[in-house]
Amino acid sequence: MLDHPAWDVDELVAHLGIPETVVHDALSALADQTLITPPTGQPGALHAIGPQLGLIALLNQAEQQMLAQQAKLQAVRASVLAHAASRDTHREREEIVRLEGLDAVRDRLAEHASTATESVQMLTTGAAMPAEAIETGKMLSRIALSRGVQIRHIYHENTLQDAASLAYAEWMAERGEQSRVMPEAPVRMTIVDRQFALIPIEPCSGRGALEVRGNRLVSAMCLLFEMLWDKSTPLSRRLANSDGLSDQATAILRLLRRGRTDEAIGRQLGLSERTVRRTVSDLMKRLDAESRFQAGVEAALRGWV
Repeated sequence: MLDHPAWDVDELVAHLGIPETVVHDALSALADQTLITPPTGQPGALHAIGPQLGLIALLNQAEQQMLAQQAKLQAVRASVLAHAASRDTHREREEIVRLEGLDAVRDRLAEHASTATESVQMLTTGAAMPAEAIETGKMLSRIALSRGVQIRHIYHENTLQDAASLAYAEWMAERGEQSRVMPEAPVRMTIVDRQFALIPIEPCSGRGALEVRGNRLVSAMCLLFEMLWDKSTPLSRRLANSDGLSDQATAILRLLRRGRTDEAIGRQLGLSERTVRRTVSDLMKRLDAESRFQAGVEAALRGWV
């Protein structure tokens, strides 16, 4: 039509070699897109719009559709944020929220893993991490780390005496978690973005957790975590320094550091006093220590206990 403006429908059919119905359908589609218009003073004739004007018209139409879609998305976003804000406002009315049962705790941790923007700080205590907790921890930590959230984790050294718990700590460290170990840990807790803190309702129980909110309470727990972090030993250094140290030797060192006598250590660990003396002597040589007290201090500095 651009090359032959004077052609009518019959001529288009004849020269293109297509059915008349196809030509009419094409003309209707072009008219819908305002790419053909009736010329002034020529009833029944059709005028093809130049490609530059026609494409600009199509682009304008697409732009309007995109703007309308963006407006819808913004409206949905505003609705979601308003709903979240109303929930947060409701939550802020209380400084401590009780999460009953492990399912509620896991759901809340999953929410935090998906919404945290800066950091997650954890302190793990206990004789060992349950298998279910390990799997959940892997999944949630992967989510947080994949979003660029920093994870710092302090493990109680007793927890890492368990092979599965130690394997979990090593697995997490390989994926970017900053891990440390300390001999004494006061309470299990998780701090998210320095705004929320979760602690157990009761130690060593599955009753659930308390989520603490409010600047003063959470700030105090953040301060406690930082103090413990500074006093703890990097997991990598502990693993390297304790290479070849048996569980029995580690247990003796821990009690030696607390000032226990050979007799008391043997009684507590079920060992003969002679075995304890021999182990202590070997450890002092290995640590290049001249006294039992110095051996305990040196072992702590090296991250063995």
